[in-house]
Amino acid sequence: MNYRMVIQYDGSRYKGWQRQKGKDKKDTIQGRIEQVLTKQCGREIEIQGAGRTDAGVHAKGQVASFFTDQTLTLEEVNYYLPEDIRILSLREAGPRFHARLNARGKVYEYRLLKKGHYNVFLRRYAWQMKEDLDLDLMREASQIFLGSHDFAGYCTRASKKKSTVRRVEDIQVIESEGEILLRFRGNGFLYNMVRILTGTLVDVASGKMSLDQAREALEEGERSLAGDTAPAQGLTLVEVLYD
Repeated sequence: MNYRMVIQYDGSRYKGWQRQKGKDKKDTIQGRIEQVLTKQCGREIEIQGAGRTDAGVHAKGQVASFFTDQTLTLEEVNYYLPEDIRILSLREAGPRFHARLNARGKVYEYRLLKKGHYNVFLRRYAWQMKEDLDLDLMREASQIFLGSHDFAGYCTRASKKKSTVRRVEDIQVIESEGEILLRFRGNGFLYNMVRILTGTLVDVASGKMSLDQAREALEEGERSLAGDTAPAQGLTLVEVLYD
C-alpha cells in the first residue's frame, strides 16, 4: 500500500526535515518518523517528504508518502512519536502518488513581531523586529517577485545542474496587533529562498535597501546583492498543493 500522510511539527530542536547519513535519526523529522514506522512494519521504511525544511523551521501541513504491506492506524503511529511531531492524517493513496514529485506548489508563512512587541513565549516561532517597518513599502517590494523569475540571487547553494526558475504566485503582508505575517505561495521554492525574500522585504521596509536594489538582485542573480537571510524560527510550511 502507498500511504499519504500530513504532518505537523515544531522544528525547534531538530536539524531539519531530511535524514542525514551517519547521523542519529532522532536529530531530524524524517528520521524520527522512519524509526517509528520501521519498528511497526518490521522492515526498513523510507518516507518521501514534499519539501526539506531547514533546521528550526516548522510545519503545519508537511506531506510525505511511503510504501508498506502493513495496515497502519493514525493512533498507533502517533503513540510512539514525540510530542513535537504529530501525524494529522494517514490514508491510502494511489500507487503512483509521490509526495514531492506530485506537488504543484507550497504555501509558507513567516511571522514577524513588531518593534516593542517582544514575546518570550514566541521566541521560537517569530523574528523580533528592532526597527519600525514601512508596510506599504514592503508590499510594493513584494510585487517585484511575483511571476516566473530566475531566483538564483535569492537562494543559497544553487546547483548549476538544476533550474533556479520558480513562479511566485502571491505574497501577502498581513498586519495584526503587534505582528506581521508574510504569506508566500508558489510552484516551488529554492534552498533558503523564502527566508532570503523575507530578509530582503524587511531590509527594504526598514530603509536598509531600496526597491531598485531588491530588483537588481533579482535581475543580476547575485546572492550578495539581496538582503539578509531571515532566522529559521519564524518560518512555517503551511500547506503543500496538489491537483
